[in-house]
Amino acid sequence: MKILALAAAFAMATSASFAADKYTLDASHSQIVFSYQHLGFSTTYGMFSGFEGDISYDAEHPEKSSVTVSMPVTSIFTGWEKRDGHFLSPDLMNGAAGGAITFTSTGIEVTGDTTAKITGDLAVNDISKPVVLDAVLNKSDKHPQSGKDWVGFSATASLLRSDYGLGLAAPYVSDEVQVMISIEAEKVE
Repeated sequence: MKILALAAAFAMATSASFAADKYTLDASHSQIVFSYQHLGFSTTYGMFSGFEGDISYDAEHPEKSSVTVSMPVTSIFTGWEKRDGHFLSPDLMNGAAGGAITFTSTGIEVTGDTTAKITGDLAVNDISKPVVLDAVLNKSDKHPQSGKDWVGFSATASLLRSDYGLGLAAPYVSDEVQVMISIEAEKVE
């Protein structure tokens, strides 16, 4: 759930040749998918989408780059309306309170030509904890339709629901949540 914020993290690497280029997330092509085990019988999936974020990328010193992302908790989608309603209840994310999930990077460790570990603060339910995203630059090129500079990233992370006050029914419903992030971002002119 809080996973989304993570997404932003990918901001780390592009092939731009300018110091501190600014990018904005393309909400229509960015998603955060999460999964957890349900009673040992199945794996349940959900997603967040439609989030906003900004990336500042320094091509010569990618470790000096940064990213921020925010999304309303109400953007959750699990494929079953009653489950969405339960996630948004006061028992879990309290969607009626209008909360948001946010991620703000605090550091980037470049680990390869297209990979990095992005550390940042993920905030859910007014609880902020550090997380590390394993990020990959998928592509950096001109967008074939807009002609603008565009980047795409993927990232993964494992989170504990209980770290964010979302531990209801653990360990029957797994405390550990797997997060998969895929985002696109457009260079701001």
